[in-house]
Amino acid sequence: MKIALLLAAAASASAHATWQQLWVGSTDKNTECTRTVKDNTPIASVTSGDMFCGRIPAAAAGVCDVNAGDSLTVEMHQQPGQRSCKDPAIGGNHYGPVLVYMAKVADAKTAKSASWFKVAEDGYTGTTASWGTEILNANCGKKSFTVPKSLASGNYLVRAEAIALHAGAGNPQPYVSCFQVNVQNGGSANPPGVSFPGAYKTNDALFSKAIYDNSFKYVSPGPAVWTG
Repeated sequence: MKIALLLAAAASASAHATWQQLWVGSTDKNTECTRTVKDNTPIASVTSGDMFCGRIPAAAAGVCDVNAGDSLTVEMHQQPGQRSCKDPAIGGNHYGPVLVYMAKVADAKTAKSASWFKVAEDGYTGTTASWGTEILNANCGKKSFTVPKSLASGNYLVRAEAIALHAGAGNPQPYVSCFQVNVQNGGSANPPGVSFPGAYKTNDALFSKAIYDNSFKYVSPGPAVWTG
């Protein structure tokens, strides 16, 4: 029994993951602009300070330029530096949504607080292989989104998040990392945002019922997607 428990724990740990790379359009920036987190362990609570940019993140030396209206892609894998498509980006039946937020900041390299607005979400449509994490795995760990054309120019943090819900009601497992970008040729929009921690509560509807419960219904966490 003890050996079985150890094997189960090892399998679970190997299924953990981190957001690691950023693409600007078709250009692979790798980890040039990534605030690298400590390891691939999920955040312990949706009310933890780690919800801001992940577990003990180290600021990147670079800030990646992107034009408003262009595409950004965030990329997740299970182990640091692992980019193979033969393994799932996040395994172990870690079903849950994938969300992307942005926040305007004075300096993307040093910002430690921000007001976040959601720019993309893959939740759950109730059909086979339709969880955000399943879509992510089908796309080799990549989630692309468009930087809203009307967004004001300046430094931003991009916050990528996957929330694994397989552990049951009251036990969400968020995986969060941030990327440092500079938006150019933007408009004048400065959308209202939310705080992390603070945007989610442990008793939010999404976290209050097991996903395997017949009465489970997907309820998007946090604010609605802002498209500009």
